[in-house]
Amino acid sequence: MTQKTWFITGTSRGFGREWTTAALERGDRVAATARDVASLDDLAQRFGDALLPIALDVTDRAADFAAVQRAAEHFGRLDVVVNNAGYGQFGMAEELSEAELRAQLETNVFGAIWVTQAALPILRAQGSGHIIQVSSIGGVSAFPNLSAYHASKWALEGFSQALAAEVAEFGIHVTLVEPGGFATDWAGPSSRHAEPIAAYDAARERRAQQRAQQSANGAGDPTASAAALLEVVDAAEPPLRVFFGASAFAIVRPDYEARLANWEKWDHVAQLAQG
Repeated sequence: MTQKTWFITGTSRGFGREWTTAALERGDRVAATARDVASLDDLAQRFGDALLPIALDVTDRAADFAAVQRAAEHFGRLDVVVNNAGYGQFGMAEELSEAELRAQLETNVFGAIWVTQAALPILRAQGSGHIIQVSSIGGVSAFPNLSAYHASKWALEGFSQALAAEVAEFGIHVTLVEPGGFATDWAGPSSRHAEPIAAYDAARERRAQQRAQQSANGAGDPTASAAALLEVVDAAEPPLRVFFGASAFAIVRPDYEARLANWEKWDHVAQLAQG
């Protein structure tokens, strides 16, 4: 296996931490970004020069470009760019403040776009590369109390599908990783919550019960996800989209079946609108 050079955002914990460790353990090199690079000290001691820790807030476009350039100059190339940094904003649509909604999009959408834009000239010059966009089951389906999060992930999905078509001729692959429920702190300390409106308390409680039931059925292991990611990045023809987690497809399938049934039921209106 040829050694790969990675650029991964959001590596202090969760998926980013696990994937960084797995890449390093198999002999790859990683430029790992985090808001607080002290969280990477143990990995730096363990893996030495194979790890390049970079302090980064992905919402800072200039800093994103500088970080990607620094990584490419330090290692001489980039093979895999993983846009993992992000968080979940909880809140019903009516509850969200402008600041909360803008912050969600700045991190989950624009942060990924800036890193992608910074990496593309490097990957084009190489004639190869693989961009991993960490989306979510919430990028292809939607649930109450997460409208801001869904807005960010659906935006990332559309951006990335168009991107894949744009860069294929340059030998660059794009993959949207869509995790289901995993045992990370995504819904815990990493998340943010809007000020609640009492009218939505019942709906909020129903959704909390649904989430609890899903967790009881078994959340995915973030450590195990590393093997899945390595298989994707090592594939000669990687997928545009791939679920992570056994429960994801079972949740999404009926959603998409219902969409097709709805479009078919109302196709007469589509024909009517045609004139």
